[in-house]
Amino acid sequence: MRNTKIPFSFGFLLICAFAGPSFAQQQRVFNWLPGNDESVRLDPANYHAGLTYHTNPNGGDIQVDIKSDQPVTVFLTSAEDWDVALQHPEALRDLKQVCPREHVVEVRYACFVPPVPMILIVRDERNSPDQAVFAGLGAVLDPRNKTDRAVGEGIAAIFTGPGSSATRRFKAPNDVHIQYFHWACVENCIQPEFQWAWQVKEKYQLTSFLKVYGGFTPDHDGAQVNIKIKAPVPMVVAMVPSDIANQLHAKPEMFEPALEKNACQQRGVQSLQFECKFNLADGPQSLIVVPEDTANIPHKKAEIEMQFVKCIANCDLLQTKR
Repeated sequence: MRNTKIPFSFGFLLICAFAGPSFAQQQRVFNWLPGNDESVRLDPANYHAGLTYHTNPNGGDIQVDIKSDQPVTVFLTSAEDWDVALQHPEALRDLKQVCPREHVVEVRYACFVPPVPMILIVRDERNSPDQAVFAGLGAVLDPRNKTDRAVGEGIAAIFTGPGSSATRRFKAPNDVHIQYFHWACVENCIQPEFQWAWQVKEKYQLTSFLKVYGGFTPDHDGAQVNIKIKAPVPMVVAMVPSDIANQLHAKPEMFEPALEKNACQQRGVQSLQFECKFNLADGPQSLIVVPEDTANIPHKKAEIEMQFVKCIANCDLLQTKR
């Protein structure tokens, strides 16, 4: 189908998530896979317009296999310039060419496509003294009934009958096959997906009492926790096992021993954001917050925030990745 406008995916496909796990897992494998294809017949100096590529804002790569009976030139040109050329055939000679490849008989054509709509163009390199032929486009061969479908409305071409669907009579046919490819995942395509979730977001009046926020249990190894504190006085901020945190009010003497071997803690901080990681074996965790000096507490508020990464899709695969 001539000038078919389709979205095209370039580069690596990404998990739609804010953070990923650190546990070992098989990485996605990507490769070029065959997509649409078309067979085209050209007379000397004829043009054929293939697919229109729409890239992402940074551009992207394409690959196309070209095989022809006679040498052709392959290039990309902007969709806007091609539309102008369809209405003004004399502009065909001056089309701006991106990634031109000349004298092609059989090639894997590759190009980095800029972030504007671009059309793949194939031009028969043979000269033609007949300007009407030069000004024409080729014909797409319909594999369903083997009848040539003439193309090129708005540009001069030679047909054996009226209308754009008339059978084309070629003087010196050059058959070209175009195989398009798309970049896609081929192995380990389904993966667990993750995103950040809020556990704590609070502004509270400072007191000398220990604040305990529980309810976080890692659902995979390397689960990330992000903590942010903003307070008018130096604070102790730490993540400790929930069974210990639940005893600290009744047994304050456990406070310092609980922090001695704890890697996820900050002492004497007033404004800080930091991250910790936990494994499944660590079990339920609680966030504890308290002023370093509980004797002189100003009548002000502190802000505490905590987010953690959790699995939101394909979580059953976590069982096979451990």
